[in-house]
Amino acid sequence: MPELPEVETTVNGLRGVLQDQRITLIQTRRADLRRPFPVDLGQRLTGAVVTGLRRRAKYGLIDTDRGDTMIFHLGMSGRWRVDPGETLPHDHLIVETADHRLALNDPRRFGSLDLVETGSLAAYPPFVAMGPEPLGPDFTASYLLEALRGRIASIKLMLLDQRIVAGLGNIYVCEALHLARIAPMRAAGQVSLPRLDRLVEAVRIVLAAAIEAGGSTLRDYARPDGELGYFSRQWRVYGREGEPCECGGIVKRYAEGGRSTFWCSKCQR
Repeated sequence: MPELPEVETTVNGLRGVLQDQRITLIQTRRADLRRPFPVDLGQRLTGAVVTGLRRRAKYGLIDTDRGDTMIFHLGMSGRWRVDPGETLPHDHLIVETADHRLALNDPRRFGSLDLVETGSLAAYPPFVAMGPEPLGPDFTASYLLEALRGRIASIKLMLLDQRIVAGLGNIYVCEALHLARIAPMRAAGQVSLPRLDRLVEAVRIVLAAAIEAGGSTLRDYARPDGELGYFSRQWRVYGREGEPCECGGIVKRYAEGGRSTFWCSKCQR
């Protein structure tokens, strides 16, 4: 599933072709993705000017001058294609401006697209209980210390909880915990403030590097320009079971919460 860096990369790519552009056509080529498309999508957005593009957790937001925001989630296999040479069977939504044609392609249809009044975004159900952005100013060691106080669940699972921090996924949590030298199975409430400070810095370093690299290539993910992300070449532990860690230890794997966790028992404590 595309994670925060993949969505950030997607939004950055769309910004170059949609910012300040007037939408001339909205066409749905089926009734739904994971949920039905808004029935008034074309009526509300045709003729609207895109005033901004941003990200919240793993969602992309496209703001317009009509006070509406289109919210998209890429699901397992979704991606935007910019100026495609042809329309493919899984291009389920077409957006056109005077200069560009964009197609939202989603073979598995686990993605979603909603239209919400911009002023009501805080009440959008997935956003209501969402924690702070990991790249934002509210994500600090002091915040984590309070949020995790008394928690016996592992630090790995707590970082994946969107109520604790928004947008972190399995790959980047594994990578950040390794960089911060924290064992993923350690009880979250037992991680000290100095370690949490190290963890916050590690999360930001890993996410920034992944965004710069265009994300990680997993299954069907590609950037809007069609290029593949290459952060997977920089993975420290993820997907590297049995390989040597930079510290001289061996990368191990275990399953928790339905996900594989990769770590090094020598340098992560």
